[in-house]
Amino acid sequence: MVAWYHDTLHSKRFATLADCAIICGMKAMKSMTIRLSAEQAEALETVANVEDAPVSEVIRAAIAQHIDTRRKDPSFQNSLKGRIERAQKLISPGKI
Repeated sequence: MVAWYHDTLHSKRFATLADCAIICGMKAMKSMTIRLSAEQAEALETVANVEDAPVSEVIRAAIAQHIDTRRKDPSFQNSLKGRIERAQKLISPGKI
């Protein structure tokens, strides 16, 4: 007789990538598609090769830097606050 054991806590198969990320201690990732000109794609690949990094990591770093710059930009923050206020007025007219 052969005994079988199935470990339900450490299964290598996950229902979703988010489940894997949670269990493996990683941040959940979302896949996105971007379109680049041939020149942009070539420049991006060159930067990634020189930095010895995956293209996706170079893109994530650039996005993180862009977001950080916007967070520190007073003009952007004022525009963001204006959009939030307009959205709140649409959701609950008369309460603001």
